[in-house]
Amino acid sequence: MKTNLLIFNALLIVFLCSCNSHKKIPYFQDADRVKGINTSAVQEITLRPKDKISIVVNCKDPQLSALFNLPYVTQRVVSTGAHTTLYGEESGAVSGYTVDSDGNIDFPTIGKINVAGLTRNELSTLIKDEIESRNQAKDPVITVDFLNLSISVLGEVAHPGIYRIYKDNMTLLEALSGAGDVTIQGKREDVLVLRMEEGKQKTFRVNLNSLQNVVQSPVYYLQQDDVIYVTPNKMKVKQSTVNGNNVRSTSFWISLSSLAATVVALVLNNND
Repeated sequence: MKTNLLIFNALLIVFLCSCNSHKKIPYFQDADRVKGINTSAVQEITLRPKDKISIVVNCKDPQLSALFNLPYVTQRVVSTGAHTTLYGEESGAVSGYTVDSDGNIDFPTIGKINVAGLTRNELSTLIKDEIESRNQAKDPVITVDFLNLSISVLGEVAHPGIYRIYKDNMTLLEALSGAGDVTIQGKREDVLVLRMEEGKQKTFRVNLNSLQNVVQSPVYYLQQDDVIYVTPNKMKVKQSTVNGNNVRSTSFWISLSSLAATVVALVLNNND
């Protein structure tokens, strides 16, 4: 009787550990209960000091356009690996404007323009109005693009690194997808996002197991220089060496195999 009870308890422990771990793996476990949920308010990216942008003016007369546009240059894309890349400008890209510490850029024919706090569309409209008000061109088309805006993805993802913000309204889920998704050893219920706001470092925590928590988070839409950190789970922490270098330990599987062998031995002895 005691032997059967011991076998039952051992198998129950293994089963409960397996179930508990599985519940933390799937994303959006409340998806069926939150149909029609509203996302957090869209926060468009606004320009800050040290941001770099390209501004291209197109007029009906190509020679007139040349008065407003910086020359094209050849630059190198800086790569840190096959999957994690610190994006520079592509070869042959137009050279850009770097926002100075006061939030200004020096634009041809206009001079200094304060761009801090403006979105791409707002800056485009501002430059168009300035050009037209000075009678420098009629109906110019202004295109503003980000050049060096990026976010960092760290911790338990397949490909940690620095990733370029390639569009407005880039989401946390898109960033994690670009980094190859959270590994099986990452805590989906505890994703940390660091954001600098008004000179202060703020922290936010997101639970990927909950769709409502994700889409209503204030960091669902990312800003430049956001840092995403996926916390390792307990198993990953136990597999870490003393100096912090993570290794794939086999101790868990050895322990599990030993438990299974013990259970089998007890069953055989009980039958005898």
